[in-house]
Amino acid sequence: MRFTKMHGLGNDYIYVSAFTERVEDPAALAVALSDRHFGIGGDGLVLIAPSAVADFQMRMYNADGSQSEMCGNASRCVGKYVYDHGMTDSTTVTLETLAGVKTLHLHVRDGRVASVRVDMGAPQLRCEAVPCLLGTGVVTRAPIEALGRAFEVTPISTGNPHGVIFLNEPVETFDLHRYGPALETHPAFPQRANIEFVNVLAPDRLRMRVWERGSGVTLACGTGSCAALVAAHLCGLAERRATIALDGGELFNEWDEATGRVFMTGPATHVFDGEIAL
Repeated sequence: MRFTKMHGLGNDYIYVSAFTERVEDPAALAVALSDRHFGIGGDGLVLIAPSAVADFQMRMYNADGSQSEMCGNASRCVGKYVYDHGMTDSTTVTLETLAGVKTLHLHVRDGRVASVRVDMGAPQLRCEAVPCLLGTGVVTRAPIEALGRAFEVTPISTGNPHGVIFLNEPVETFDLHRYGPALETHPAFPQRANIEFVNVLAPDRLRMRVWERGSGVTLACGTGSCAALVAAHLCGLAERRATIALDGGELFNEWDEATGRVFMTGPATHVFDGEIAL
């Protein structure tokens, strides 16, 4: 099976074209290939497939085999993949995901995609639709407890469920490995959740680290960065445009007031192509 390793700010996935490769059990394959010692290594597996409703379809599986509705970093890499591989010559690409059809605006330099602006759509703010059991309607800074420590979480869905927590202590020294799993699987999130830990550095700059549902600590989370911006604005902590500093680099996000849609701009990087015997 031929594959391509790509990353968006260090959030790395194994990309396989379902146009040319046959994948019988993508969940099991994601577990095997994502192993960083016995496999290729990555945060999961992404299949690029034909679509009846968009230019392409993205099917994404986490490192534990669970399927995610949407991944912002992966969507940017899919845009780069299909353009750089000559599967399209358009710099505007529609992408079918389990969270709906997303529009990718490709920024090309020297014949290759360097960065992508993704129309992530309107965030889901109703707590019950995230889903989260901490209230109804728009809920901000709801009390939640994990391993004996009290937090305040703002539930947001940007295609998949997120819980955004603002910290006073530096996120660099916060113990993600201890509290991340407990919050991801907290009974308040019946479908589990990505958990973002955020420092507000300025109204237009956030520092974020993430525990991703199904993958653990990752260097970046595109949908999570969008959730962090939306939550920060809802809580009166940030403007509608901000740079989100992640472990793997920076994204620029905007929550457009006129349309209610969130736009995320960031790089997409090709690492290597390979072939593996299954």
